[in-house]
Amino acid sequence: MPRPTIRTRRVTDLDQCVKALRAVHETDAYPLNWPADPRRWLNPPRLLQAWIAEEVAGTVDGHIAVQRTPGENAGHHVELSRLFVAPVARRRALASALVDHVRTWATENEYDLTLNVTDEHRSPAIAFYEATGWRHTHTTVADWTTPDGRPVKLRHYALASRTQQTGKNQ
Repeated sequence: MPRPTIRTRRVTDLDQCVKALRAVHETDAYPLNWPADPRRWLNPPRLLQAWIAEEVAGTVDGHIAVQRTPGENAGHHVELSRLFVAPVARRRALASALVDHVRTWATENEYDLTLNVTDEHRSPAIAFYEATGWRHTHTTVADWTTPDGRPVKLRHYALASRTQQTGKNQ
């Protein structure tokens, strides 16, 4: 099976990204709350970079983004977000390829990566991240709720520091 092409997301990809995201939401309830404006959801205010995976040119099979971390102490930390793979493109290691791409990008740009995942016991995302080297650091309550109004717990994760990954002194 050929490796997917991972490239910087373009504005012209957004309609296909939304279509893939809709399929993911209907299959997995991700995002937990369907956004009123999915194109805007894919372009959050702190967006630094976004990429897509495509196995056939012009078909968005997966998506991943990196956002600046909020707060003045964010420094060299960025948050991995908006990772999804279209249901029809699963079982091809696209999620791993996208995360590996972001890891390389973060190392090259001297960023430490963090991420947040909803704390649901059925979440394959938690199993995926923990199996690929992410370390759970803490759990918080989100400032938003489930569609039926219940509080949402977020599991926060981090990767090894840039120093540990590259041997550099910070």
